[in-house]
Amino acid sequence: MKSLAIIALGSLAALSFTAQAEVATERNMSQKLAAQIVSAAVESCTAKGYNVTATVVDRAGSVRAVLRANNAGPHTVDASRRKAYTSASTKAATSAIVEMVQKNPGAQNLPMIDDFLVLGGGLPIKVGDEVIGAVGIGGAPGGHLDEQCASAALENVKSQLK
Repeated sequence: MKSLAIIALGSLAALSFTAQAEVATERNMSQKLAAQIVSAAVESCTAKGYNVTATVVDRAGSVRAVLRANNAGPHTVDASRRKAYTSASTKAATSAIVEMVQKNPGAQNLPMIDDFLVLGGGLPIKVGDEVIGAVGIGGAPGGHLDEQCASAALENVKSQLK
C-alpha cells in the first residue's frame, strides 16, 4: 500500500510538471507601439512623396494598426496588410521571400497561400531574435521603397523593442 501511494505521488508530480511545461510565454506589442510604427512609416514615405498605407500585425498576423496617407490608393490598404501578414508568417522580409520564390523551385507556390503577397515592403518586428509581429507598406513606386519606409519606422521605435 505504501509503494502504491509513492507511485501515485510520483505520477501526480509528473503530471504537474507536464502541465507547467505546456504553458508558453511570449512578448507582444502594445497598440500604442503599433500605432507609432504605422505613423512613422507613413511619415517616412510622405516625406519622399509616396502616398502609402502602413499596417502592423501581431505574430499571428492579426491587424494591430493601419494608417492610410492622404491620396493613397484604395489597393494599398490590402497590399500593406498582406505584406505584413507574409512577413509575420515567414519571420522574414518580404523582399527575401521574393528572392526565394524567384530562385527556389520548391518555393514557387508560396504566392498561392491565402493572404500571402510576395512583394517587397514587409519587415518583421523583433525583440531580440523573437518576432512579435510585422509591418507592411503598400503604395510607393516599388517594393524596395516601401521597405525603406518600413525600415525607417522600425528604426524610429528601436529603443522600445528591447
